[in-house]
Amino acid sequence: MSAAAVGEFGSLEAEAEHFKTQFAEARMAINRVIVGQTRTIEAALTAIMCGGNVLLEGVPGLGKTELVKALSRVLDLEFRRIQFTPDLMPADIVGTNVMTSDENGQYRFEFRKGPIFTQLLLADEINRASPKTQSALLETMQEHSVTTGGNIYQLKEPFFVLATQNPIEQEGTYPLPEAQLDRFMFKVVVPFLNRDELNEVVSRTILKTPVEIPKLLDSERIMALRRILEKVVVTDALRDYAVRLVLATHPISDFAPPRVRQFVKWGASPRAAQALIRAARVRALAEGRAHVAFEDIRHFAGEVLGHRMLLNYDGQAENLDLNEVVQECVTNLSETM
Repeated sequence: MSAAAVGEFGSLEAEAEHFKTQFAEARMAINRVIVGQTRTIEAALTAIMCGGNVLLEGVPGLGKTELVKALSRVLDLEFRRIQFTPDLMPADIVGTNVMTSDENGQYRFEFRKGPIFTQLLLADEINRASPKTQSALLETMQEHSVTTGGNIYQLKEPFFVLATQNPIEQEGTYPLPEAQLDRFMFKVVVPFLNRDELNEVVSRTILKTPVEIPKLLDSERIMALRRILEKVVVTDALRDYAVRLVLATHPISDFAPPRVRQFVKWGASPRAAQALIRAARVRALAEGRAHVAFEDIRHFAGEVLGHRMLLNYDGQAENLDLNEVVQECVTNLSETM
C-alpha cells in the first residue's frame, strides 16, 4: 500500500471516530429529555445524518413531539410544526400568493411562504388530513424544493421531515398512499413505555425538573458529517446483499421466502435498497468503523422494508405482521450468493 493510501485510510479512520463521538453525544443529549425510546432516537438521528425522513406511528402521549423538539435543539436547526387536521389545505403548508400593492399603488402577487420553509419539520398526525393535503409534501420530501406559481424555491439544507401518525385503526384517519410512504426512509412503531419508564415520566412531570439541552451540532457540521458517509466502504458483496434483501420482499423473486410468496402482493421499491445502504453507512460510522458489515444492513431492515410492502387479500385476512415477514426475509437470506 502506498504512503498516500495509508494516509487516506488513517484519515478516514479518524473521521469515523469523530463521527462516532458526535453521534453518541447527540444521542445521549436527547436521552436526557426522552425516557426510553432508544430505537426511535437512533432511527431519527440516523435518518437526519443521511438525509432521510422518518414516520413515527404510535398512540398519543408517547413523546413523539418532544423528540422532534429535542432534536431541533441538539442539532440547532430551525423547527416548525404543522398540526394536520381534516380541514387543512395544501396552501396552509406550502404557502400562497397574495395580492399586494407597492408604494406607487401598483398591484402585484407576492408569495407568502408557508411553514414548510424550515429545516426540521414536524408533520403531526399526518394521517388526519386528506390525501390531497398529504400530497403537498411529496415534492418537498424528495427534492427538498417547493414549486408554486411557476417558481421553484429550494429549501435550506439539511431539510428533514419527521411525521407522526395514529394507528390506522383509530377513527378519522386516512391511510398514507404508497408514493407517500415510499418517501419515508424509516417507519418506526413507537412502543408504549414499560413500568420503570412510565414511573420516570410521571416523576419528571411532578417535580418539573428543567433539563438543559446543549447545542452540539449545526447545519454546517451536519453537512460535513454527511460528506464522511460518502467515503464509507461498501463492497460489491454487501451492495448485492442489500439488493437481494429488497428482492426477497417481492413474491415473484427467486429470493422470496414462502410467506412472501403467499401473502405479499407487492414488495419494496428501489428506494429501499438505497435506504439500506445509507443507514448501514451511518451505523458503521456510529460504531467507529469506516466500512459496512452485513449486520449494519440488517440492523434497520424492519424500519426500511416493512412500510414499503403491500399485503394481498389473504395477508390482510390473516392480519399478518409485516415486520415478521421482513424478519423471515432476513433470516432466510444467505450472505453469500
